[in-house]
Amino acid sequence: MNLYFECKSGISGDMSVAALIDLGADKEKLDKTLNSLNLNNEYSYKITKVNINSIQATDFNVILTEEIHSHNEGHHRHKHRNLDDVNKIIDKADASQNAKDLAKKIFTIIAGAEAKVHGKDISEVHFHEVGAIDSIIDILSFSVLFDDLNPEKVYFSTLTEGQGFVECAHGLLPVPVPAVCEIAAQYKLPIKITENNGEMITPTGAAIAAVLYNQEHLPVEFIIEKTGYGAGKRKYKNPFLRVMAIKEIK
Repeated sequence: MNLYFECKSGISGDMSVAALIDLGADKEKLDKTLNSLNLNNEYSYKITKVNINSIQATDFNVILTEEIHSHNEGHHRHKHRNLDDVNKIIDKADASQNAKDLAKKIFTIIAGAEAKVHGKDISEVHFHEVGAIDSIIDILSFSVLFDDLNPEKVYFSTLTEGQGFVECAHGLLPVPVPAVCEIAAQYKLPIKITENNGEMITPTGAAIAAVLYNQEHLPVEFIIEKTGYGAGKRKYKNPFLRVMAIKEIK
């Protein structure tokens, strides 16, 4: 089996996880891995079906316990983690070594990009939303599901991005955000800017593409064996990532 990531509406961590679940990756294996982290006091997650322009898609939503407390108590608390902290969480997960290695590679790419943007050593980078618990769950979940599907080859379309500005932990940032620009530059990711106002490629999405992108062109002819739709949270015309399981016609 080969996978084709069609990123016409960008790519993010939660969209990628949802698309692989929709494609048929083992949800029980995912549950087992996430439960093994013993971080249930920090978050919960929901997997639901949603309709986007009458197309049924899967939505993967990580709900932070901190956010609930913050709204109730009228203030915000953030648990910042560095790359070493994240790797320790990944190491203790009940997952295959391949899945753990993939998750670490994705996080290392993000950390490297953030380090360059902020002029710090990679060990000094303390993640905010990039390395908060929701991103850890997104990246580890994607890695477990990708390893479960175990594709022979992976293809990517051009990554579609919006424009304008987006509010984040560091303030108002231009789109593509600096970390995405760094990842795209280092790994030669093809990007197309659209008229959409706002972020369509997140640093996690860009890092997933960077790890898997190999510059191979999609076969001229192929058979689509199955299609997965991962719902996005942004208000665009078609906010979903489509991932196809394909078989090349020889």
